[in-house]
Amino acid sequence: MVEKVIIMGAAGRDFHNFNVYFRDNERYRVVAFTAAQIPKIEGRLYPPELAGKLYPAGVPIYPEKELARLIRDHQVDLVAFSYSDVPHVNVMHKASIAMAEGADFILIGAPYTMLKAQKPVVAVCAVRTGCGKSQTTRKVCHILRGQGKKVVVVRHPMPYGDLLDQVVQRFSTYDDFEKHKCTIEEREEYEPLVDMDIVVYAGVDYGKILSEAEKEADIIVWDGGNNDTPFYRPDIHIVLFDPHRAGHELLYYPGETNMLMADIAVINKVDTASLAQVEQVRKNIEQNAPKAQIVLAKSPAIVSQPDLVKGKRILVVEDGPTLTHGGMPYGAGLIAARQYGASEVVDPRSAAVGTIKDTYLLYPHVGPVLPAMGYGEEQIVDLEKTINRVHCDLILFATPIHLTRILNITKPAMRVRYEYQDSEPPFLEEALLEQMENRVHHG
Repeated sequence: MVEKVIIMGAAGRDFHNFNVYFRDNERYRVVAFTAAQIPKIEGRLYPPELAGKLYPAGVPIYPEKELARLIRDHQVDLVAFSYSDVPHVNVMHKASIAMAEGADFILIGAPYTMLKAQKPVVAVCAVRTGCGKSQTTRKVCHILRGQGKKVVVVRHPMPYGDLLDQVVQRFSTYDDFEKHKCTIEEREEYEPLVDMDIVVYAGVDYGKILSEAEKEADIIVWDGGNNDTPFYRPDIHIVLFDPHRAGHELLYYPGETNMLMADIAVINKVDTASLAQVEQVRKNIEQNAPKAQIVLAKSPAIVSQPDLVKGKRILVVEDGPTLTHGGMPYGAGLIAARQYGASEVVDPRSAAVGTIKDTYLLYPHVGPVLPAMGYGEEQIVDLEKTINRVHCDLILFATPIHLTRILNITKPAMRVRYEYQDSEPPFLEEALLEQMENRVHHG
């Protein structure tokens, strides 16, 4: 009997699970993907050119809210949950819908979907979105280059456009961002690495991406997305923890899985979290992942001219995903504004227009800051309009990219950067090189 399948996703893990688990498997027929988290990624088709011989018409992508109807209409046997940064209880709510409609519900084992690389792989993952993976990836690249290694980064997927054009994407210059029509979210991840002269790969088919990355790498660094597990089997698995959300390492899928698989557990942001929060996270790691080596790190907010912040009315623009499905009310920008003496953080919500206004309605926990949403041209336009409607003295952009390069802003703006900093021994370099010696060199 051929089982009919729906894959629940968010344009990333779902496509990978299809490619490695379902695509050429005669036992299954995937009748649909559903899409969540990311605006306007439904209504597309996973194209027949990527879907394989069993799917000459491709696979349609529907909004997740149609799940129950799709199960009924297609008499679906199996629902495969395939996206990340979801509370455990919400995963079971999805399971309950599937089971009530008569379908089985599965979570595919993390190691089963990990491709085996011919080169060593260091993975940087997290237990939640917004823990500080990006600056840690940059630090890891710096450490490995210091050992004379050619490092190539492979980033968790963000294929929000034409999937056929995004099968394998290689980024080494700013022109590549234009060539691949990158969203703000993509540029936030790729730009800082390209600024370091590091080649970045991403896309849809991570088997093909791996083949290309291996041609020019001594070591591959997997740069994770959300709190998802790696697509490549890591030789060393680094996992980030955020003490501002202490306890979340036990409450979110698949972040808890990352914790359990961690070789190095980095408790980040210890400079801004309380000692009690840090100790709660440490205790949870020690109880649940006792083999993980714990490293403490800071994530200081850095601005080029702090005197320009003091006494000013500031609009804070934060990293979008950290605030939305990451669940944070604010990020590094608000911390920097307060740290450097802003007289007021201006609440932008009354100035929000279009899709930005919709974002506040969808995520009411967001504080008096502006999430840098830019998943498509419409959102980028709405973000620009919203910023220019806010009455303030200065805009603080706490995003990893120079937003002023892609937005026409009518007010003075300054960027907040955050870089990885060790807090106290053992330092990340010491832990990483020791594990590389033990695992990579000695198998």
